[in-house]
Amino acid sequence: MRTRFSAPRRSFLLLIVVAALLLVAPASYANVRTEPSDLPGYARLSYEDLFYDDGWAAIVFYRPPDCVPDGFNLLEFFDLNAFDCGPATTDGFYIWAGEPWVSSPIQIMLQGLGDVPVWFVAWPELEAAIADGILTMPELEALPSLLIGSADFYNETLHPTGGAVMPMISFVAHGTLVDGQSFQVHVTWTANADPQVRIEFR
Repeated sequence: MRTRFSAPRRSFLLLIVVAALLLVAPASYANVRTEPSDLPGYARLSYEDLFYDDGWAAIVFYRPPDCVPDGFNLLEFFDLNAFDCGPATTDGFYIWAGEPWVSSPIQIMLQGLGDVPVWFVAWPELEAAIADGILTMPELEALPSLLIGSADFYNETLHPTGGAVMPMISFVAHGTLVDGQSFQVHVTWTANADPQVRIEFR
């Protein structure tokens, strides 16, 4: 004897199936977003990330500069101990093609949390300082041209290497130097192209 489901029971079972599919779909087919997130590094500075125009280089700090270990090579960028150096100066979210933290994210979006430290150094000085492949905070602080600023606006978009799209970084910072001047930094870099960098003081 064939048993028929009543209309209410069929509707209830349909809702269960749809709910189950919605729960499974994001992990299997859709991008996954995680937040809040910051980066396991102290500053936007590495062997690959050197952003400078005709005269100046700009260095954005994701952590307070005074808690960066003196012996850490800033050109290495990544350091899991950076999470203990805080508070973070930026926050945002990661987008993953699949399960978070298993592979590289396809996009990272960061925003400043208020006063984001941005330091400027004459590019010839920084170029000479990193010639040996090492740059520590004491070395950076000792450069004669160093200008220290704070950005009240900071936005960064990053497509990391290994993601689903071409590697790219773009960031914008506006703020004020200790000496009272205002500054603006605009950076756009895409793989296989020269960085577009504009640094202005007013």
